[in-house]
Amino acid sequence: MVAVKNLKKTLLYVLLTAGALVMAFPFFWMIISSLKTAAEVNTTPPTFWPRRLMFENYQYAFQKAPFLIYFRNSVVVTLSSVVLSLFTTILAAFAFSRLKFPGRDLLFAMLLALMMVPFEILIITNYTTIVSLGLMDTLVALVIPFTSSIFYTYILRNFFLSIPDTIYYSARVDGANNWRYLWRIMVPIAKPALATIGLLNAIAAWNSFLWTMIATNTTQVRTLPFGLYAFMTSSGIRYERLMAAATIVVVPMLILFVFFRRHIVAGVSRGGLKG
Repeated sequence: MVAVKNLKKTLLYVLLTAGALVMAFPFFWMIISSLKTAAEVNTTPPTFWPRRLMFENYQYAFQKAPFLIYFRNSVVVTLSSVVLSLFTTILAAFAFSRLKFPGRDLLFAMLLALMMVPFEILIITNYTTIVSLGLMDTLVALVIPFTSSIFYTYILRNFFLSIPDTIYYSARVDGANNWRYLWRIMVPIAKPALATIGLLNAIAAWNSFLWTMIATNTTQVRTLPFGLYAFMTSSGIRYERLMAAATIVVVPMLILFVFFRRHIVAGVSRGGLKG
């Protein structure tokens, strides 16, 4: 019996390790390709390690496109989106989990139904709104679509519902109003869910490409994903340089994910306990 258990455990670890390698390989190949020469990138069969590390590809990437401007804009847009999204999500989740008002559950069910509508369908409406507000070609236009999310509200609402009602009633007896109870008690308890929401929103805002193309016209307000466009020309693509630029775009989110991956698992699993 013990031998069978150990065998199952070993097979599980082997499968998980194989899956991790498969998932990590594209990132490894991207980084390695960014350090190769043009000849090595196009060699068949491909070489797994460059003869000489070509850091010149990164130097070219910064010269080809204004990555410092793109990086600054990406940081501003991402931080603004995360802060505003967390604020609106906290308020909405509290309203749908603790406040009693007619039609609350029906309204929330209707909002959940809207999750089936893809973002691409809403682009026309979003674009019309941005133009009518006079925000075209501004950083504000890049932030607005990421300031609220039904999915994030769903996660945090379920997390709030998992907090015992006795804590809420005890706080009310002690004289705490809803606003104070929310920020002093519920928000600190919900840190894992908030970390999950913040990270997911940061990744979405950082990687946004389609909306950036539509809502901006000038280099001064564009973000990093758009910078990859500069390496696609009619004369062909230099893949080693494109991979260097892609590494610059991807690595910050990879680092962020590595440090906060446990919070994602904890927040999503806890947020799905009660619906």
